[in-house]
Amino acid sequence: MEPSELLRYFSRALEHLGLRYFVTGSVATIFFGEPRFTNDIDIVVDLPPNRITALCQAFSGNDFYISEEAVRKAVARKGQFNIIHPSSGLKVDVMVPSEDAFNRSRFARVRRLRPASDYEAVFASPEDVILKKLEYHREGGSEKHLRDIAGILKVSGEQIDLPYLAEWSSRLGLADLWAKVRAAAAPRSDSDD
Repeated sequence: MEPSELLRYFSRALEHLGLRYFVTGSVATIFFGEPRFTNDIDIVVDLPPNRITALCQAFSGNDFYISEEAVRKAVARKGQFNIIHPSSGLKVDVMVPSEDAFNRSRFARVRRLRPASDYEAVFASPEDVILKKLEYHREGGSEKHLRDIAGILKVSGEQIDLPYLAEWSSRLGLADLWAKVRAAAAPRSDSDD
């Protein structure tokens, strides 16, 4: 199974179950930015406790590994769990969001996009992908998040809602980091050399 096939299967399963979701992380970064390798799919799923069993049943059998106990803990703690496709080594990291203003905003701004010709899936907005990448960089210091943001700005920069990014980077305590990333990504003129 290829990542695109896994995303197709997963998004169709979530939609069949009537669960709100959006694709984020590396897959969204690649969609809005520059290509790079990834072997996992990050998806935020609004998963009420009464839908846990139905979700687990959608990924039961020999093709997938899912732990209902891990799902229940993630839902209770607003954490994360994995669904693994052992034969390909691919996995889906499912994040259960807390009920806060930022997550409400992220769900309100989702986009239905076509990652392949034969299906559509719901993606986080590029601005919200950038904000989460800023948070991840702040927490772990990994430069890959800054490279991902630079790729999004390079490819999708004209479509980026800068006032939204300014507002939320300030509200999330990321304004200084966002300012540095923007300055680093700004095109240099010949006089800068």
